[in-house]
Amino acid sequence: MKIVVIGGSGLIGSKLVKLLDAQGHEAVPASPKTGVNTLTGDGVAEALAGADVVVDVSNSPSLEGDAALEFFETSTRNLLAAAADAGVGHYVALSVVGSERLADSGYMRAKVAQENLVTASGLPYSVVHATQFFEFVPGIIDAATDGDTVHLAPVLIQPMAADDVAAAVAEVVLGAPVNAVVEVAGPEQFRLDELGRNLLADQQDPRSVVADSDARYFGATLAERSLVPADGARTADTRLDEWQMATHR
Repeated sequence: MKIVVIGGSGLIGSKLVKLLDAQGHEAVPASPKTGVNTLTGDGVAEALAGADVVVDVSNSPSLEGDAALEFFETSTRNLLAAAADAGVGHYVALSVVGSERLADSGYMRAKVAQENLVTASGLPYSVVHATQFFEFVPGIIDAATDGDTVHLAPVLIQPMAADDVAAAVAEVVLGAPVNAVVEVAGPEQFRLDELGRNLLADQQDPRSVVADSDARYFGATLAERSLVPADGARTADTRLDEWQMATHR
């Protein structure tokens, strides 16, 4: 099966390509590094020719709302048009748990716009909602830092390892289109401020974390369950302490 991985040179995409190749599929990484530019459309039709599945795990270079919206809308429209022309039988997009609940965030509004284009396209599709990656939490901490203090809301979060995200996406890619959202999450829930303290201590980072109910998350106000999936989500195996041990090897 030929599977084109949009964003195949990135964190999740490169892992996904290796997983699919290892299972005997023809996984084609598509990104500007391989001559495929989804914003301009250059190389897209050629990459998708003969593809059975297209999976989009790309991300906007900017988290700023207007720039992210421009990226996801333009890129997704180009991909969907090329996928329809190529007769692709399954279009998979990776998005974020809680995207529809975080309308204060321009980035999350951009992700919702991407999802809406996919669901309205008429193509058989699956949208994977993943919780935050362990690898992404340092970026959350940096964005919430003021001097030596990190302001994080004490709300629930259920992060997962990037390896597990790739494995979950691979499982969806190799299955039949569900024409719906599939939620995936890590095996443990934390308070966001507690998770921040844990990771800073693990990295011997001297910054201190303050539990701040008014702290914004990339522009959004967080409720208790904004970042965690609904009941019935698929859960991964890798625990935080296991991931930390692996990163220190």
